[in-house]
Amino acid sequence: MSLKEFKLADPSDIPIAKLFSLIAKSQSIYLNHNLKDLDINVTQLHLLFEISHHSNLNQEKLASRCTINKGAVARSIKKLEEKELIVRQIDEENRRQNKVSLTPKGKNTIKKGVEILNQWENEVFDDNLIDENELKRVLKQIAVNSMELNQMENKNE
Repeated sequence: MSLKEFKLADPSDIPIAKLFSLIAKSQSIYLNHNLKDLDINVTQLHLLFEISHHSNLNQEKLASRCTINKGAVARSIKKLEEKELIVRQIDEENRRQNKVSLTPKGKNTIKKGVEILNQWENEVFDDNLIDENELKRVLKQIAVNSMELNQMENKNE
């Protein structure tokens, strides 16, 4: 469906999941394009964001928090380490694990990445449609419900 057709579509005919998917995909494209100057991609930004908010996470917890597999985390962590954005240290509690933290360069990169995220939000959000805090409250609850559903599904396997 083209943008022109989508604008004309009746919202009640579009599944909510489709809307979430379109928003996420569009944001990903925007971010990847705008993160090029920082030499990172949207997945790496997500990892940096989690590391910045939870210092000394191990890779397993990082994978869980970012809902991506351990292999993808390991590959991204290796690239971030090569770019000197993070450092890995052996976890003294479990020597098979690495704890990950930001370098000063990584802190600067996450700051610029958050600015890019904020630019995207400012461009796409219209205060006249709905109060931003109300939208965040509703979306957070939908995210919680979705995560709980996935947890229940994983327990049933």
